[in-house]
Amino acid sequence: MKEKVVLAYSGGLDTTALIPWLKETFDYDVVCCCVNCGQGNELDGLEERAKLSGASKLYIEDIVDDFCDNYIMPCVEAGAVYEHKYLLGTSMARPAIAKKLVEIARKENAVAICHGATGKGNDQIRFELGIKALAPDIKIIAPWRMTDVWTMQSREDELAYCQAHGINLPFDARHSYSRDRNLWHISHEGLELEDPSLAPNYDNMLVLGVAPENAPDKDTEVTMTFEAGVPKTLNGKEMKVSEIITELNRLGGENGIGIVDIVENRVVGMKSRGVYETPGGTILMEAHEQLEELILDRETMEAKKKLGSQFAQVVYEGKWYTPLREAIQAFVESTQKYVTGEVKFKLYKGNIIKNGTTSPYSLYNESLASFTTGDMYDHHDADGFITLFGLPLKVRAMKLAEVKNNQNQN
Repeated sequence: MKEKVVLAYSGGLDTTALIPWLKETFDYDVVCCCVNCGQGNELDGLEERAKLSGASKLYIEDIVDDFCDNYIMPCVEAGAVYEHKYLLGTSMARPAIAKKLVEIARKENAVAICHGATGKGNDQIRFELGIKALAPDIKIIAPWRMTDVWTMQSREDELAYCQAHGINLPFDARHSYSRDRNLWHISHEGLELEDPSLAPNYDNMLVLGVAPENAPDKDTEVTMTFEAGVPKTLNGKEMKVSEIITELNRLGGENGIGIVDIVENRVVGMKSRGVYETPGGTILMEAHEQLEELILDRETMEAKKKLGSQFAQVVYEGKWYTPLREAIQAFVESTQKYVTGEVKFKLYKGNIIKNGTTSPYSLYNESLASFTTGDMYDHHDADGFITLFGLPLKVRAMKLAEVKNNQNQN
């Protein structure tokens, strides 16, 4: 009986070409595993394509709810954003996929797991750190780094290889973006985006929505409720997190929300440009932050902001299965106990406009905040506070004046 390899299979050109290549190069029995993180119609026709390409079996594993509850929500609650713009759509999906690949490899008694990530990108790191953390004994095959046996260096080469093996694919190497899609986002790379001086061709690119200038001239009102940091209802209807994100994707896409064009710093040391569509995710993170503004005290919010940035870095670098990620997440979860309430906002041509926020745990006190003097605040209390708060500044200024005076006397 032949040894088995589990191939992380998307149905795209790269991973389809890997099926006959793995059989020819290693004489493996190829078991394909496509992990459904909410990539929609990209799953259509996968089983037929995998079998025609020579796979012995195809698993399509639905982890949409697991992805939302255990990977997306920790990032939302942490306010994790990489380099101020990237909402980690690909980054947080990879550890979830790696976990499922290991599970299938164990089930099939496979000796290896293969992925189609290139040697220039971040995904090779994310997949392999996840696999190493969960199954250090399983061999990892990364063809794009095996240049002695992997001779295909372009999409044109892969298309020719597939055609030579009787596999005809509906891809055009010259006129397509490189994309990654899940329920949270879709990323676009390649074509004109490889030149930072060129504007993105949004008319040809966008999948989840429209450019802000093409959005309706009328705003869309939205109401959400949260319990302990987790979204529970959308416009009065109770839903699962995955259902809320799906509906927010529709509403946000229609209104041109969540389109970012970013040049980011990859883990491997180079800069790369991509356009990310994250309509629902952008709304969800903004709504969550809008509620936290009312509830978290200043020092907790400052600490959370710093750790949220570190959390984003950890996730971006593929270090999900680490003690550090667990520790930061534990802190974040402790801050979410009272993040409960209702958030209202309007969507209009790429903008999310506040429309009112309420919470039973709000620390906002109208009596304190009002310009009208209330019973809880005595303006005279500020005298002593400012004296002590500014004492280090005063002492330093006095010392500098003393030094200057002594220098003048000498």
